[in-house]
Amino acid sequence: MSIAPPIQSIVIVGGGTAGWMTAAAISHVLQGKVKITLVESDAIATVGVGEATIPPIILFNKLLGVDEVAFIKATQATFKLGIEFRNWTRQGHSYFHPFGQYGTRMGAAGFYQYWLRLNAAGLDDDLGDYSPCTMAARLGRFAMPEPDPRSVRSQMTYAFHFDASLYAKFLRGRAEASGVVRREGKVVDVNLREPDGFIESIRLDDGEVLGADFFIDCSGFRGLLIEGALKTGYEDWTHWLPANRAVAVPSTRVADPHPYTRATALEAGWQWGIPLQHRTGNGYVYSSEFISDDDAGTRLLGNLDGKPMADLNFLRFTTGRRKKTWNKNCLSLGLASGFIEPLESTSIHLIQAGITKLLLTFPDTAFAQPDIDNYNKLMQKEFERVRDFVCLHYHATERTDQPLWRMTGAMTVPDSLKEKMDLFRSRGRVYRYEDELFQEASWVAVLLGQGVIPQRADPITDIVPMDELQARLKHIKAMIRDGVERMPTHDQFIRANCQAPAWDS
Repeated sequence: MSIAPPIQSIVIVGGGTAGWMTAAAISHVLQGKVKITLVESDAIATVGVGEATIPPIILFNKLLGVDEVAFIKATQATFKLGIEFRNWTRQGHSYFHPFGQYGTRMGAAGFYQYWLRLNAAGLDDDLGDYSPCTMAARLGRFAMPEPDPRSVRSQMTYAFHFDASLYAKFLRGRAEASGVVRREGKVVDVNLREPDGFIESIRLDDGEVLGADFFIDCSGFRGLLIEGALKTGYEDWTHWLPANRAVAVPSTRVADPHPYTRATALEAGWQWGIPLQHRTGNGYVYSSEFISDDDAGTRLLGNLDGKPMADLNFLRFTTGRRKKTWNKNCLSLGLASGFIEPLESTSIHLIQAGITKLLLTFPDTAFAQPDIDNYNKLMQKEFERVRDFVCLHYHATERTDQPLWRMTGAMTVPDSLKEKMDLFRSRGRVYRYEDELFQEASWVAVLLGQGVIPQRADPITDIVPMDELQARLKHIKAMIRDGVERMPTHDQFIRANCQAPAWDS
């Protein structure tokens, strides 16, 4: 049995968040045993709107051995406890999708099932009162988790808002310190070898030719390698997620940053608000079928709290994914692999998931097809589950005031999402695959928030007498409120522990 030689060289095409996350992770894990070259051009602007994250980013930073305080200071980061959704279910309505769990374990059913039973009986009304992250977000508080399970802080789960360009710069420093070589230039040609069609080399605009065993495409929407050279194909999901444009602009800081992302539904899409230490990130994700670019830009500027700090940045995209994330000796990450609008802050997570799965399936020069097929299957599921979760926000709506919302409310959703919604409507049950990104509490928060109400709670909750159930939940609610009120404000915590050197633009 012959053994294929190991990978000795990797070329990453494209920098930005995806490219430098990839370079930093691979160089750290492989400890300089593989030559890594990253090609990027200062003349090509990065998208740079992925400024909100979800909790798995903490694991990625730990994988790299990143000091969290240094990372926060370097990226002007703030903390994120969840997402507030305004006007999604109906005009004037809002709900909160928190990180972490609701309440405490009470029996065979999930905590929220006992709350559903009380709520149906008219004895309680707000599930958010049982979420430390929701309560802390409402009160503008933050504190680090602690291990004592008796403490409310043991249930605190967080992520970050950060400046994506500064994060890429931060990771570039770490990658270059680990031996990654950055090459300035644009890719003008890709050479495929005979007879298998693998990528042999790329040629840059100055004529230099770079060969490698393995190529990673982080070139953005264009997909220079995965699509431009290998013609991998793209699966279009616009019929489920009709937004195909975004306009973004930073604005000046006018108030202490709140510890959550805000997503406000508008006439043709939604607006994000992401508070950093030094500024606020803003954007309008919309469908060009229902609003023009000029009107979308005007709408966004009219909604800013502070003054704009740059020109409007317009982006065009097609929601979906590559039919193969990994094709031959080329793997795509970031926008090159697909795009799902950043409603649930999953863009950076999908990069992270792709890198993690690559490290668990790292190839040799034989590029075993079963490994590649399995990787593609895993990434397909990752994308589809994010797609379903985002699609839920559009479909489960009572809004009929605008054509976009009438269309999404009436559309046929993927079978996998329909099954989840039907199961929840019946008895409030949430079925998750073992490796599914969004936890039970996330599905519960959005399903209930969007008006998907179970016909009844799980029958097993009937075991607990109603008066005992009410007393226990009242006690839990009071403990959470008291624990959160003891926390410092979000801004106080940052100033005391991780304030960036200056709030300069």
